[in-house]
Amino acid sequence: MATQNLTHEMRALAQRARAAAQGMSRAGTAAKNQALLRAAELLEQERAALLAANAQDLEAAQAAGTTGAKLERLRLTDRVLADLAAGLRQLAAQPDPVGEISEMRRLENGLLVGRMRVPLGVIGMIYESRPNVTIEAGALTLKAGNAVILRGGSEAFRSNTALAGLLRQALREAGLPEDAVQLVPTPDRAAVLELLKLDEWIDLMIPRGGEGLIRFVTEHARMPVLKHYKGVCHVYVDRDADLEMARRIVLNAKTQRPGVCNALETLLVDQAVAADFLPQVARDLEAAGVELRGCPETRAVLPEARPATEADWAAEYLDLILAVRVVRDMEAALEHIARYGSNHTEAIVTQNHARAMRFLREVDASLVLVNASTRFNDGFQLGLGAEIGISTSKLHAYGPMGVRELTTTKFVALGDGQVRG
Repeated sequence: MATQNLTHEMRALAQRARAAAQGMSRAGTAAKNQALLRAAELLEQERAALLAANAQDLEAAQAAGTTGAKLERLRLTDRVLADLAAGLRQLAAQPDPVGEISEMRRLENGLLVGRMRVPLGVIGMIYESRPNVTIEAGALTLKAGNAVILRGGSEAFRSNTALAGLLRQALREAGLPEDAVQLVPTPDRAAVLELLKLDEWIDLMIPRGGEGLIRFVTEHARMPVLKHYKGVCHVYVDRDADLEMARRIVLNAKTQRPGVCNALETLLVDQAVAADFLPQVARDLEAAGVELRGCPETRAVLPEARPATEADWAAEYLDLILAVRVVRDMEAALEHIARYGSNHTEAIVTQNHARAMRFLREVDASLVLVNASTRFNDGFQLGLGAEIGISTSKLHAYGPMGVRELTTTKFVALGDGQVRG
C-alpha cells in the first residue's frame, strides 16, 4: 500500500474511532453489557469459523518456520474460546465505573466538589501473536466506554479479523457504534508508524509484546504510552523464611508458566539459610528442567550450577533458566532489586513482620508480595476480572489494567449560585 494511501486510511480510521468514542461515552451500562453478552454467544456460535481462520494463520506461521511457544501463543482452541466467552460474561457482571462520583466534600463556600469517573477516549492497542488479546482488549475498552483501534501481529491477521468482526457485530446489535472496535485492515508494518503519529485522535497507546515492540512504540509515539519493557522478577528468601513455603513459591513462580512476564527470573537467598535452602530448592527446580546460573557463593553450595554473568542479573529469560544469588541480608536484596529489577513484580518470603512491611514499602514494583508467588501479578488473579496489560509506568496506571484503569476522573462541582470574589 502506498504511503500516502496508508496515511489517509489510518487517519480516517482514527477519526471514526473518535466519533465512536463520543457515542460510547454516552452509552448506558445495559447496552454495553448486552454487547458483551452477545459477543460471548457469537464466540460459541461461530466457533467453527473462528477455528478455521486460526488454522490458516497456523499453517502460514508453520510454513514461515514458527515453532514452539510462539506457535502455541497463536493457537485458538475450544478451551481458549470457551474461556474468552466466560470472561465476557464475567465482565458484563462487573460494576460499570463510568459516571461513578467519589470523594465528595463541601467547601467553606458551600460548593460540593467531587470526582466523576469518565472514559479515556480512543485507545490504540498494538500486540503480537495472541489473537485472544483482540477479544480481551476490545471487551475491556467497550465496558469502560472507550473506542479501541487494534493492530495485532501479521501472523494472526485472519484470526484477529474474524474476532474483531464478531465484536463489531455485537456492538451493532446492541445499538452501539460498531467503530468502537476497529482492526487495522492491513498487516503492513508501516501502518503502525502512521498510527503513532495520530495524537490528535488517539488518546493513549498500549503496546503488548516483546521488548523490541514496546521500545519501538515508545520511541515513535506522539501520544502517551503505557508500557512495560520486561519482567525481571525476583523472589527474596529471607533468613526468617519458612523454607518449605519458600520451596513451593519458588517452584511455582519459575515453572508454572515460564514464558510469561510475571515468571521468576532471579532468586535471592539470605546467606544465613543458603546452605539449607539451596540444595532443597535445586532438586525441585532441576527435576522440572530448570537450568541454574549462580554467583560464586551459590556455586559453593551448588557446584552443578553454571557461573552467572553480569548479564544474567538483568535477564528476562522467559524460559526454564533461573539466576541465583546469595545475599548477605535484606539490605543487599533491596539493593540488588533496585539495580536490576524492572518495576514489574517482586516477592519476599519471610515470617518476620517488620522486614515484610519494609519490603512492601521500599520495593518499587507494580506488585509487591509477601509469601506468595510472582505469578499473581495478573488482572484476573488480583480480582479485576481481566486485564488489557500490566503497566510498569506510573502514569496513568501501575500494575494490571482492568476496566477501572481504562477510565480517568474529572472534577465536578455542585453549587447554588457561588461566585468567586
